[in-house]
Amino acid sequence: MNDPPRVDDLPSRLGRVMLFAAWVVGLAVLALFFQRLLSERENPNQEPAAFPDAQGRPQVVLRRNRFGHYVANGRINGEPVVFLVDTGATDVALPLEIAYRLGVPLGAAHTAKTANGNIRIWSARLDSVDLGGLTARRVQASVLPNMPGEEVLLGMSYLKRFDLIQRGNTLTLRSPAP
Repeated sequence: MNDPPRVDDLPSRLGRVMLFAAWVVGLAVLALFFQRLLSERENPNQEPAAFPDAQGRPQVVLRRNRFGHYVANGRINGEPVVFLVDTGATDVALPLEIAYRLGVPLGAAHTAKTANGNIRIWSARLDSVDLGGLTARRVQASVLPNMPGEEVLLGMSYLKRFDLIQRGNTLTLRSPAP
C-alpha cells in the first residue's frame, strides 16, 4: 500500500512552483538593484540638500555623473524635475512636454539661435525653481518644442543668482554674500 512517490504528486509540483517563484523574485530584486545603480550613475544628486557654509550661507554641492555632467533632482513650481546644469544656456530651458505637464503658461513665440541653428521657442516665467533648497522666484525660461529627453536645462537665468564654485568633480552653488 506504500506506493513510491510520483513526479506529479502535489508536494513535488508545489516545490517546483516555489522554486520558480523564488527565481522570479530573485531576478526582480537584481533588476531593481541594477536599475537603481544605473540611475545613481546617471544622476548622482538624487536628493541634493542645502547646508550652511562657514559664513552661514546656504549652499548645495553637486557631484558629476559618469559623463562629466552635473545632473540633479529639483523642482519647478513645486513639481519634481531632473535638471542638467548648463552654464551655456541663457535661460532655464524646458521641453514642451514638461512645460505642459507643469502647467507653465507659454508667452510669446520667437526665433532663437542655438548651436543647432535657428529654432522657434516660447518665453515663459517660472514662479519658482528649486535645487536642494536654493530657491529662485520669477525665473525666465524658454520652452523648446523639439527638445528631446526628460531633463530641464538649468541655465543662467537661475544660476546667475548664486555663486558657482567648481573644484574637481564637484560644483557648489552658494547664496551670494549680502
